Amino acid sequence: MIREAKTKDKIPILKFCKNTFSWGDYIEQVWDSWLSEGNLFVFEKQLPVGICHAFYSKDQIWIEGIRIDPNFRRQKIASELVMNAELVGKEKNASLSYMLIDTQNFSSLNMAHSLDYEIFQTWNFYSLSPKRSLSHKIQFEKSLNPKFYHHYVKSWRWLPIDDYTLSQFYEDKKIIKSSSFDNDSIAIITDSEHFDKTLIVTLFSGSENSVLEIISFLQNHAIEKNYERIQILTKEHLPAFDSLEHKISFHLMKKSLV
Repeated sequence: MIREAKTKDKIPILKFCKNTFSWGDYIEQVWDSWLSEGNLFVFEKQLPVGICHAFYSKDQIWIEGIRIDPNFRRQKIASELVMNAELVGKEKNASLSYMLIDTQNFSSLNMAHSLDYEIFQTWNFYSLSPKRSLSHKIQFEKSLNPKFYHHYVKSWRWLPIDDYTLSQFYEDKKIIKSSSFDNDSIAIITDSEHFDKTLIVTLFSGSENSVLEIISFLQNHAIEKNYERIQILTKEHLPAFDSLEHKISFHLMKKSLV
């Protein structure tokens, strides 16, 4: 009943993914990419009635895009898809599994808890508009302790930070630091692989002054590099700033597989 997705599944699956959120859904934009990556699982009852994508990196699973046809909900199909993704992950020697759930999505949170996922962290999503700005005090960081910075966000996946990843970030000037008399703020910037002209920022806020310097830099950087939108993911609540808008909060769910 669970299999790998096929090209022909796209149309019937998108039919029940149109109104997932108040603004629609993003599955149509990522479908081709997820299909080519593999591990796009379909739950089939004559026709596809559920999907789930899994991304495997190092010793962890990232589970995303769980969608169930409204006519087939409350049948534990989502749980079956997640358990299938975990089973594949265990075969790849994964020891941890993660997923991201809206803090107000109580049905998905209950599903995750029933599968022994726990709330690991809570993150906030902010949007920021590109804007010309010449006033910002930042530097490109060349040393970061991975003991304190465990994950970064890449295309809405929380991926582990390791020495190789850090060396690439240093080389490509992807780690931004702003120093303040009370504390430093750090930002890791990446390009979205699924959404055009979108800058994704993992922000670790140390103080209001330093984070405002980084936000100002990000606006100007986006203008210079021709980005159309900036998406910021952070565990903190950010101070008020021109065009900075809090969109939604998520629980980062975690499960040990060993």
